[in-house]
Amino acid sequence: MRIVQNATAAIILLGSVAPALAISCKEEISTIERRLNSAGAEKVTGVKPDQGATSSNSPKALDEQPKGEPSDPSTKPSGPGVLNAKAMIEKARDQEKAGDEKGCQDTMTKVKETAGALP
Repeated sequence: MRIVQNATAAIILLGSVAPALAISCKEEISTIERRLNSAGAEKVTGVKPDQGATSSNSPKALDEQPKGEPSDPSTKPSGPGVLNAKAMIEKARDQEKAGDEKGCQDTMTKVKETAGALP
């Protein structure tokens, strides 16, 4: 009986902590927006971002784009795809402001799919 009570308490505790560990849509918008304004996006679209290309300054960033084609051709970025993804960010931002976290997350998933794997 004691084991069942402890297990139940652990499940309740994990359930209450898990949502706090998830990234908010507002944070995801900021992260993806930086990526859509990166030098890699500029290379794909040929369009320089208004404020100039940004850098992620990530210690995990590669010094140069990997050679070869993506293993999944559907992830190949295109200029129109990146530009469409930038436009979709506004919809996600409106959803986030309206408190529609689920809708915002769904839109951000579409944004990432539309943008493709940027160099």
